[in-house]
Amino acid sequence: MYLKQSNRFESFHEQHKKMRKGKTSEIENAYRFSIAPMLDCTDSHFRVLMRQISKRALLYTEMIVAKALEHEQGRKLLRFQEIEHPIALQVGGDDPNVLSAAACLAEDWGFDEINLNVGCPSPRVQSGNFGACLMSQKKEVAKCVEAMKKKVKIPVTIKHRTGIDDYDSYEFLTEFVDEIASAGADRFIIHARKAWLKGLNPKQNRTIPPLEYSKVAKLKQERNHLKIEFNGGINTPDECIKALKSFDGVMVGRAAYAHPLLWQTMDAKIFNENHKAITASKVIKGIIPYAENHLNNNGRLWDIGKHILQLVEGVPGARAWRREVSLKAQSSKADISVLEAAAKQLEERGL
Repeated sequence: MYLKQSNRFESFHEQHKKMRKGKTSEIENAYRFSIAPMLDCTDSHFRVLMRQISKRALLYTEMIVAKALEHEQGRKLLRFQEIEHPIALQVGGDDPNVLSAAACLAEDWGFDEINLNVGCPSPRVQSGNFGACLMSQKKEVAKCVEAMKKKVKIPVTIKHRTGIDDYDSYEFLTEFVDEIASAGADRFIIHARKAWLKGLNPKQNRTIPPLEYSKVAKLKQERNHLKIEFNGGINTPDECIKALKSFDGVMVGRAAYAHPLLWQTMDAKIFNENHKAITASKVIKGIIPYAENHLNNNGRLWDIGKHILQLVEGVPGARAWRREVSLKAQSSKADISVLEAAAKQLEERGL
């Protein structure tokens, strides 16, 4: 179901609250398979697209700076569609009061979880004293988590690295996790790489520091009572299923964005849903009502069109199809007919 957007913040908010009233949380076990929060990727448009592929995966917003939510303009970032559930809001910050207020907003708006980002190593994030740099301030992070837990009933989770810079021992990781666990964190999403705060950019920090699968596996073995979700280097459904033998959940990032249809069997493999083959044309046709609503509210087709490009790959003519869609969807006059034609071209080829 797609919410009709309004120019008034309150109208949208009340509409969404009314639709969610009386519903039980849909978060239970969704973290078994989740799509990582990714800047400029996991916006509402992509999440609606991903819902055509997986109904059960836990989806995340892009990281939102908690302080931005103190203002009405910033709260517009909380808008999402009913179809996006289960969905988690990821926030960044280091002030317990600001974060607890953000948690209240997340719960009030109907998010199924709130997640604290303690893994992003970008210089911009570091300048605000949040993200990965907070791993060296475990007691401060614990205060933040505790403050959030006191205010809401939805799960409060944390996403972090195995370490930062030279603070990368197993003991450092366990001490950090133990401190945050004592504050009441409901789940730990661990990107199994340390982060270098200086010398590597965010993209390099996703690939250059080696994966430390065994370190995170040992942590889970020794603290089996904690819910630990593995993130990092998962590129195929088979790798995901294998990791689930050791961890409570698996988070997939770039591989899900770059190859969304690759993950269409996960609802069946993990959640025992009946699998029906999903094609690129079906996905595009499925998001057309949402795209119409977006255009009717002064949105641009390219906001959505840029995400569908990854649906077609590895077949003859894929590059030409992507080029044509890109060219047409970026036009300021682009309308829904661009998506209809794109879907028709694929459907005629059985894609």
